[in-house]
Amino acid sequence: MLKRTVRKYSTKLLPLYGRPANVFTHGQGCYLVDKNEKKFLDFTAGIAVNALGHGDLQIAEIIHDQAKKLIHLSNLYHNEYAEGLAEMMVDSLQGTSLNDSQVFFCNSGTEANEGAFKFARKYARTVYPNEPTRFKIVSFKNAFHGRTLAALSATPNKKYQTPFFPLMQGFYTLDFNNVDSLSEIDKDVCAVIVEPIQGEGGINIATDEFMTALRERCDETGALLIFDEIQCGMGRTGKLFGFQNYNVEPDLLTMAKPMANGLPLGAVVVGNRVAKTISPGDHGTTFGGSPLATRVGQHVWKRISDPNFLSNVSKIGEFLYQECANLAKVSPLIQSVRGKGLMVGFTLRENVPTSMFVDLCLERGVLVVSAGNNTIRLVPPLIMTEEEIKKGIVVFERVLTIMEGRIASGKK
Repeated sequence: MLKRTVRKYSTKLLPLYGRPANVFTHGQGCYLVDKNEKKFLDFTAGIAVNALGHGDLQIAEIIHDQAKKLIHLSNLYHNEYAEGLAEMMVDSLQGTSLNDSQVFFCNSGTEANEGAFKFARKYARTVYPNEPTRFKIVSFKNAFHGRTLAALSATPNKKYQTPFFPLMQGFYTLDFNNVDSLSEIDKDVCAVIVEPIQGEGGINIATDEFMTALRERCDETGALLIFDEIQCGMGRTGKLFGFQNYNVEPDLLTMAKPMANGLPLGAVVVGNRVAKTISPGDHGTTFGGSPLATRVGQHVWKRISDPNFLSNVSKIGEFLYQECANLAKVSPLIQSVRGKGLMVGFTLRENVPTSMFVDLCLERGVLVVSAGNNTIRLVPPLIMTEEEIKKGIVVFERVLTIMEGRIASGKK
């Protein structure tokens, strides 16, 4: 039966993903269960989406209640939850440069970044009407901002970009964490987009010096600064916003992944001076900000923004980091460990395949995902416990030992 199901999926779905044979049917907390009733400890959380884990009863009850009332309305009308969620978000930003901001809701991180690019260009057209060349958007090496054409143009990865040339005009790439390269941001640049911690690129953490210099350079040239916090925001680092790890604030902020714990919901937080330049009809969405997604979003926001919740993420994240650092001390296959909060990665030595590590963990009931620069990315639900981390680390240690043996014997 399972083989038949997998075969059916593989012939009817466009083959865009390399999936294992497991078919997952349900989950609870930090565990997923497949059709064979095998449990898997989940260090992926739907790639940093299921922040409150799987099968959360409070969320299930809200979805059930709201589904009986109203799922979709369209943005032709007000709904009672979208503005409430936007107010929660803006209230959480009091005391920052975004304290008087407005919110645009969409469905995904890619859509959030697309919206931010459009808002930045509209701002430049409005504020600098005599500078028609001010449309460039700068991103950084190893960034990932999405797969639609504009977001892909800001994602400098040949594997993702090359099949879809030509890309959008006006996108340029600089070196991440290279202060000297920022001199290339000139008055033709309308916006710079950066992830405070690069997720897909390999858990690369921006330095304080780099972020400070980037803010200063944007101020000097009049470019807007966009923080892509789709993966590193909303509690993932132990702070509600990723930029709170720095003494730097953005002009626009994009968010998505955990906002509704798996329901499609993304957002662009637009600072006041940019929001003033946006008019009705400049942008839109059919599904974004639905009553269902934003009602769940309110619940998720309340839970994750709780200071005690965030404090626990910091504590558990430090435990995960230290456990991985201890692994690196005993395994010659680990080159380095990086991370903040529950966003931790360890880079395997050159020529050590991350796919082998992922597959061997899967066989032993632990789900992990790889990232760029030969990195294993650990982005578990934010509710993960020390005991669950210990279980995962035992498997990681066993897998690394097996890999050492295989590599020594020349096996793949």
